[in-house]
Amino acid sequence: MDFIDSIILGIVQGLTEFLPVSSSGHLALLGAIMDVQDEAGLGFALALHTGTVLSTIVIFRKELLQLIVGFFKFKYNWETQFVFKILVSMIPVFIVGMTMRDFVEDLFVGNMVIVGVMLLVTASLLWFSTVKKQGTKEIGYKEAFIIGIAQAFAVLPGLSRSGSTITTGMLIGVKRDNIAKFSFLMVLIPILGASFLDIMSGDASEGISVSIWLVLTGFLTSFVVGVLACKLMIKLVQNGNLRWFAYYCLIVGVITIIMA
Repeated sequence: MDFIDSIILGIVQGLTEFLPVSSSGHLALLGAIMDVQDEAGLGFALALHTGTVLSTIVIFRKELLQLIVGFFKFKYNWETQFVFKILVSMIPVFIVGMTMRDFVEDLFVGNMVIVGVMLLVTASLLWFSTVKKQGTKEIGYKEAFIIGIAQAFAVLPGLSRSGSTITTGMLIGVKRDNIAKFSFLMVLIPILGASFLDIMSGDASEGISVSIWLVLTGFLTSFVVGVLACKLMIKLVQNGNLRWFAYYCLIVGVITIIMA
């Protein structure tokens, strides 16, 4: 693995974390093509995800500051309600993470047929969201939980997290402006929590044979590209323009199944 590989993987992570095409599916597919999966290890993947988490924080820094300030007023205001809805959305993924994480990883990671099939599922979700009329609902606790279920299913490689949560929100009638912001903010705690557990358990350092400079290159690349991709995705969701991503996932999904 060299600097070019690190940059390519960082670009792919930064783009696909926010665009509804599955970062896990693309990294698995690209890792297999480039033959760097085993060499990079969990620590490198963690660095890439940390870069995109940081880009989310940068893009939504004003909203996050507003939520923090409002929440610590200890009143049942809009900010407190939003934080509680985020917590409700985390329940499904928390259950999956605590009870089925190893099972999911052992059963599906590295299975390119599953990756291809899940990309086809992502394509279907994106297609249905384009024919659905724009919703008028605000995100309530019920909607937050349903969107959280979609996020829990997105642990499957090839099933886009942003695609699943955003399209699920659109399909149940949530306003487009609301669902994009909620989708990107709801992932912060699960990713940071999973990263913290990996670091504390020592898993993040296992299997890494690349230099710290390669890890840093991948991190910075995923961060910069993530900032651009996040801004782009917000505009695309507001315009309801996800159809081309459905076509893309369909094509990549078919190619992945053929190559498996």
